[in-house]
Amino acid sequence: MDAIRTAALSKQFGRNMAVNNLSLQVTQGEIFGLVGPDGAGKTTIMRLLAGIMTPTSGDAWVYGYHIVREAEALKQYISYMPQRFSLYPDLTVEENIRFYADIFNVPRDLYTARSKELLSLSGLLSFADRQAQDLSGGMKQKLALICALIHTPRILLLDEPTNGVDPLSRREFWRILQELRREQVTIFLSTSYMDEAERCDRVGLILQGRLLACGTPAAIKQAMPGSLVEIACSRPREVWPVLLTTLRPMSGGLFGDKIHVLLADNNPATALAAVEAVIDQLGLVAEANLPPPTLEDVFMALLAPSDRGAEQ
Repeated sequence: MDAIRTAALSKQFGRNMAVNNLSLQVTQGEIFGLVGPDGAGKTTIMRLLAGIMTPTSGDAWVYGYHIVREAEALKQYISYMPQRFSLYPDLTVEENIRFYADIFNVPRDLYTARSKELLSLSGLLSFADRQAQDLSGGMKQKLALICALIHTPRILLLDEPTNGVDPLSRREFWRILQELRREQVTIFLSTSYMDEAERCDRVGLILQGRLLACGTPAAIKQAMPGSLVEIACSRPREVWPVLLTTLRPMSGGLFGDKIHVLLADNNPATALAAVEAVIDQLGLVAEANLPPPTLEDVFMALLAPSDRGAEQ
C-alpha cells in the first residue's frame, strides 16, 4: 500500500491553479521532499493531503484513506506541521506536549513514555519546564515536531519545517527525521533548501502547481540534458552576461565566485572547449571544468523554458 497517492489532484483559487493535475506515489517509510520556490503550491498540497482543504478535482489517498470522503478517519494516522505551528508561549515545553496529547486522547501511561522518548531524542529533556516563549527558534521547531509526533502518527506532513532555522538546529532536526524513518514513519516534507532535498529518498520538483520531475536525487541529476560547465574566475558578474550572449546556454547562473553554464551540447568535451574559447577571447584568467550537476542546476534547467517564454 502506498503511504500517499494522488491522481490528477488539482486545486484552483479563482483563475490561479495552485495545484495542477498532480499525480504521485509515496511509499511507506520513505522521506519524500517536495521542492520548489515560494508560491509553487507546496503548502496547498500539504493542506490537501491533511484533509483540511477540498480539491477542485482529482483524488488522493493518505494511509489508504480518501482525503475527502474519509478525512475524519484519516486524522489519527497523520500529523500535519504547518510553517507556523501553534505553540502556546506561556505554557512550558511539557505543558504544550500534554495539551496536544489530550487533543488526540493519548492515554496517560503512553504519554509519559512517549514524551520522555521524544524529549530525549530532540535534546529538550532538560528544558521541559521552560516556557515555549523562552526557547530559541530551532528549539521551538523541535518542540512543534514533538507535539506533532506525540500520538505516534504513521504519516508526517511537514511544511518547510526548517525555514529560518540556524544550520546547527537544521542538522539536529534532520537527525530526528532520520530516526523516525527507521521507525517506518513516512515523512512528506516541503523545502526550498536544495541541500535538504539531497537528504530525501525521493524528491518532486514543483513549479506553479505542476510536478516537473520526480525520483531519487541521483536519478533526477543523471537525467539532466546537455553538459554542465563550471567557470571559476575573478570577475564572474562581468563574465556571465558575455557567456549568456555568446553561447546562449540552456540555463545557468552565478554560484558565489563561480558560474554554472548548461549547454545543449551533449558532448561534455566540446561544451568545455566552447566555454574555454570564450574565456580566451576575453583574455581572462579562469578555470573551467565539468562538475557533477546539483539539484539546483537541474531545477534551473527545468525552469529555463518558462524563463525564455516569459522573455518573448
